Amino acid sequence: MLLVLAGVVAGLVLSGRLRWTEDTNAAPAGQGGPAAPEGQGAARSGALPAAMAGLPDFSGIATRAVTGVVNISSLQEVRMPNSPFASDPFFRYFFGDQDEFFGSRSRRSLSLGSGVVVSPDGYIVTNNHVIGENVREVSAVLPDRREVRGTIVGTDPMTDLAVVKISAAGLPVVPWGDSSKLKIGQWVLAIGSPFQLNQTVTLGIVSAVGRANVGVAEYEDFIQTDAAINPGNSGGALIDAQGTLVGINTAIYSQSGGYQGVGFAVPSNLVRRVVDELVKNGEVRRGSIGGLELATLTTQLADQYGLRDTRGALVLRMARASSAYEAGLRPGDVIVAFNGQTIDDTGLLLRLIADATIGTTATISVSRDGRRTDLRVPIVATASRRQRTQ
Repeated sequence: MLLVLAGVVAGLVLSGRLRWTEDTNAAPAGQGGPAAPEGQGAARSGALPAAMAGLPDFSGIATRAVTGVVNISSLQEVRMPNSPFASDPFFRYFFGDQDEFFGSRSRRSLSLGSGVVVSPDGYIVTNNHVIGENVREVSAVLPDRREVRGTIVGTDPMTDLAVVKISAAGLPVVPWGDSSKLKIGQWVLAIGSPFQLNQTVTLGIVSAVGRANVGVAEYEDFIQTDAAINPGNSGGALIDAQGTLVGINTAIYSQSGGYQGVGFAVPSNLVRRVVDELVKNGEVRRGSIGGLELATLTTQLADQYGLRDTRGALVLRMARASSAYEAGLRPGDVIVAFNGQTIDDTGLLLRLIADATIGTTATISVSRDGRRTDLRVPIVATASRRQRTQ
C-alpha cells in the first residue's frame, strides 16, 4: 500500500509539473501565462513576414530578361574513323592513327546551347564551342517558339565567343551591363536552356572575379559564380540585380558533368569588345609577340631560377621567327613584368599581350641567370579565325 500510495503521489506531482510547463509555453499573453513585455508579442508575430520582405525579388527582372535569351542549335559534320580499334587506347598507342588503312566517314553531330540577343535586328552572342567546327547550319529558337535559320558572323576561339545573325527585327534584347563594377557576394542570375529546358533561371552570387588559368580558353578573365550552370547553359546570360548583362555563361567545374557550385562566365565588357570586332570586321585583331609556350612557376622552379617568389611566367619554348626572339627573349627566361606591370601568372601575361596596341613596342622585364633584363619587343597583329555558313 505504501508503494502504491507513493506511486500515485509521484504521478500527480509529475503530471502537474508537465501540465504547468505546457501551459506556460503555449498560452497567449493574458490567458493563463506570464504577460509578455509590451510590444514583444507584436514583434514576434511580425518577425517572419519582415524577414521574408527583406529577401530580394527577381521575378520582374527574370521575366524581362528571359525574352532576350534563345536556344542555339548547330549541325556539324564530324569525321569518324572506320577502324574497329579506334576506341582502344592500347592499340592506338602502339599502332597510331589507322585512318590510312581503314579510312574514315562523315557523321553529323548536333550541338545545343544558349545565346543572348544583343541587338533588335538579330545579332546573338553565344559560345564558340556551342557553334563548333565544320558547321553545316545553325539556327535559333526564340522564346515565342519560332525557329530561325542563322549565319555565323564570326568566332573568337581565344575567348570562346561567337556571333550569330538571324533575319528578324524588333527583338527584345538584354541590355549591356558594366562587369568591371561586379563585387564578390553580389546577386546574379544565370539564364539559359540546361538539358534543353527552355528559359531556366537560377540564382547565385559572384564567387570571384578575374579568374584565369582555368583551362577553358586561351584568353581567360572569368567571373566565377555559384548560380547553377549545367550543360546547355553555355552561351546564356549572366545578369545582375538590375537586369543588365554582366557575363556570358561559358563553363562549369565539375567531376560529375553537372552542377557543383562553380561556374564561369566571360565578363560583359570583354564580350562587348569581341562582339563589336566580329560584327565590324568578322575577326578579332589582337597583339602578339610570336608563339610562346609558357609555364606557371612553382616553388622548385623559382629556386632553380634564383627567384624570390613564384610570380612570373617561365618561357619553355618559342618560335625563332617571332618578334620576341628577335628582341632577345629566350627559352628559360622568366617574364616578371610587362610594360611595368608585375606578372603574377601566365594568364595575366597573355591578356596583357593580347590587349597591347598593335604597332607599339612593349617593355618586357625578364629574369635570366638571377639578373633582371629589360627587352623592347614589337607588338604585331594576330587575328581570330573567321567562320561563316552559307
